[in-house]
Amino acid sequence: MPQTPVDPVELTADLVRCPSVTPAEGGALVLLQERLGAAGFTCTRVDRGGVSNLFARWGAKGAAKTFGFNGHTDVVPLGDEAAWTMPPFGAEIKDGYLWGRGATDMKSGVAAFAAAAMDFVQDTPPDGAIILTITGDEEGDAEDGTTALLDWMNGNDEAMDVCLVGEPTCPDNMGEMIKIGRRGSLSAWITITGVQGHSAYPHRACNPLPAMARLMDRLSSHELDQGTQHFDPSTLAVVTIDTGNSATNVIPAECRATVNIRFNDAHNSASLIAWMQDEVDKVAEEFGVTGALEVKVSGESFLTPPGALSNLVAAAVAAETGVTPVLSTTGGTSDARFVKHHCPVVEFGLVGQTMHQVDERVAVDQIGQLKAVYSRILRDYFG
Repeated sequence: MPQTPVDPVELTADLVRCPSVTPAEGGALVLLQERLGAAGFTCTRVDRGGVSNLFARWGAKGAAKTFGFNGHTDVVPLGDEAAWTMPPFGAEIKDGYLWGRGATDMKSGVAAFAAAAMDFVQDTPPDGAIILTITGDEEGDAEDGTTALLDWMNGNDEAMDVCLVGEPTCPDNMGEMIKIGRRGSLSAWITITGVQGHSAYPHRACNPLPAMARLMDRLSSHELDQGTQHFDPSTLAVVTIDTGNSATNVIPAECRATVNIRFNDAHNSASLIAWMQDEVDKVAEEFGVTGALEVKVSGESFLTPPGALSNLVAAAVAAETGVTPVLSTTGGTSDARFVKHHCPVVEFGLVGQTMHQVDERVAVDQIGQLKAVYSRILRDYFG
């Protein structure tokens, strides 16, 4: 007897009502484990470092074909709660939208692929396996989320042949964009140290500010590249310059600055760090100061070349939305940067215009469309 289809809107609402502000689990993964377990999925909590994660598999380990979904249930903080016009964890439906923190990023995506997977294995059990990896640490440090799941999978002979990440990917209209890669990202903290002194006697001091100004100009005016086949040009943004000096008659001893680089596949983090260190050293020598550089790499650039996986997803998107999607590498980072070490990965999800904003919301009809896309992908993959 056919099962009643899982309502992805109802499941999204249930997830939004879970206050899972990273790294709090908030009940979201408990809810999904209960629902997926009841549908025949083998579920395992893979918690690490205070972060909650869920692995769920339907079908045999090591099946001939295994399709994977990846997503997260943690959300960013509310910001100014008084500025919300709808309850941030109320999941109320109004004016054709479901409102609440995480409605767009990305509890609707998780609900859509979970609903699609549960219906699919009940209605037409595939000759293969479906794996869902859902983390509670995508919006945080991302050190114990998807990476923990992948580490656990590697240690337990679990594997996905391909994976789709359900992040919001469409800028304005449903169906218009699939992500086949992401730029790399790194942040650099630079400290220039001179000698403090009286501003009336600058010859007795060594002012770090002119050195920092020169360095920031050299870094920000340098053309990293002109873009590559699948990527826009790399960018460097100066995000802060600070001395902490409130006095007008004191030359400070130290000046600090931070830059963020989003880079394409013409670079890797090591080459960019070496370039920045060389620029710091040149300016330090020129101005007679000392320079220090600290760097955190959030992820390297990566690309899943257009082919079978992107064609599969694009065909399903076009069939269900009537829109032919473009293949893009724009935007920030996502957990696809970790999955790409495990298997080919692409991303497709909803329109992301309100993610991280006050009054975050998702168009109710898009949730149903997204489930339909994911369902078609599963049918075509296992067909």
